[in-house]
Amino acid sequence: MKAVYFDPFSGVSGDMILGALLDLGVEIGSLRKDLARLPLGGYHLHATRRTKAGICGTKFDVHLGEAQEHSHAAGDEGHHHEPQTAPDAQSGMHKGHTHPHPGHSQPSIPDRCHVHSGPHHGEAEVRDFRSIATMVSGSSLPGPVRDRALGVFRRIAEAEGKIHGCPPESVHFHEVGAVDSIVDVVGGCLALEALGRPRVFAAPLIEGTGWVRCAHGQFPVPAPATLEILAARGLTLRQCEEPQEMVTPTGAAFLAEFAEAFGPMPAMRLERIGYGLGMHDMRTRPNVLRAVLGELESEPGAPVLPHDWEGDHVGCLETNLDDANPEVLGHFVDRALAAGALDVFYGSVQMKKNRPGVVLTVLCPVAECDRFSELILCETTAFGVRRTVLERRKLRREFLSVDTPVGRIKVKVGRLDGRIVQVAPEYESCRAVAAERGMPLQAVYTAAVRAVPASSGDSR
Repeated sequence: MKAVYFDPFSGVSGDMILGALLDLGVEIGSLRKDLARLPLGGYHLHATRRTKAGICGTKFDVHLGEAQEHSHAAGDEGHHHEPQTAPDAQSGMHKGHTHPHPGHSQPSIPDRCHVHSGPHHGEAEVRDFRSIATMVSGSSLPGPVRDRALGVFRRIAEAEGKIHGCPPESVHFHEVGAVDSIVDVVGGCLALEALGRPRVFAAPLIEGTGWVRCAHGQFPVPAPATLEILAARGLTLRQCEEPQEMVTPTGAAFLAEFAEAFGPMPAMRLERIGYGLGMHDMRTRPNVLRAVLGELESEPGAPVLPHDWEGDHVGCLETNLDDANPEVLGHFVDRALAAGALDVFYGSVQMKKNRPGVVLTVLCPVAECDRFSELILCETTAFGVRRTVLERRKLRREFLSVDTPVGRIKVKVGRLDGRIVQVAPEYESCRAVAAERGMPLQAVYTAAVRAVPASSGDSR
């Protein structure tokens, strides 16, 4: 199984992650095409082969404003890159996560996002977490990309919300920063998808020292949001003598979302090494993020690696009802499922005053919690809704068409660590075969399950 190992010995940021993945071979043209699935404009991408302290790698940047991008092959290693432009004219700095220069004491602006109480005169437009989640959820991006991108943004929003004492949905992102933050996060998810969804591992994170500029003054490195993101995952952070912020909240959230483990490189057959270049000229190390792509191998005595399941977040809405008409509940289930709920169910409970009642539960995308809460309040007798965000673990799924003695049948298979552990024949496919053959539906199910072990992904 493929794996990517990130080595953030010189820090990590969203643009460094994308630069490293492009350097591993992800095509910039394909990345641009996939990013166009987002309803987001007003930016252009740049990726060039450059050197940093003698290390050759890819420098990736997002710049605001529509511009004609030109690919050039000179110096490329199998994929096209874009010429880099001057620093962003609006800010006078590169992108949204700017840093002080080595040897200077100026504070940095830590990373694009902060709590914002409302627009002030002359300020750029802002996006809150809810609007970003709605944009990503409603896009035509692949499902796993949407889920993981939302997971990264939620980690940032939850960290900022905790710092400022407000719900994650109230965290706002400056428009200037939100654009490149969205591109960095979604682009990184798309790049891993393009590499075949490899398992992700990372070395322990190393941060610098110094100060960052926050909304109400200076704060020592690490930035508050970075610390909260890493603490929520229980990760180890070590500081070095470099006088600047090296780990941005976006970079920390991306690795916290994707990396299964932080430690030495797992045993793997090495295939490619890529370098994503940062913007600093450091005193003690090159400002690059190293990424290693390879094939995992098991060796005697090697540590057992975490499973390769996928993960995402889902909204869980609940309410207790002791006066619900069963016909109304049945109607609500139909309406909620038709509106896009992931699942709807209810179970019997005993409520106060010994009344029989039900607990109604709706599972939905996190960005859709408000919409389904409104549906519950309007379509049932509920006066309130409890809301939680749950973390899920899911088998890697494939949809296959298998040849059986009774015909070709569609099945869904779930894999864990490369093994098929679940097989679910598709009902409509089995029903059609059963009707055509005049045989029991259960017999068709059995034939489909038995045919799967001999099938391959080529039959999709």
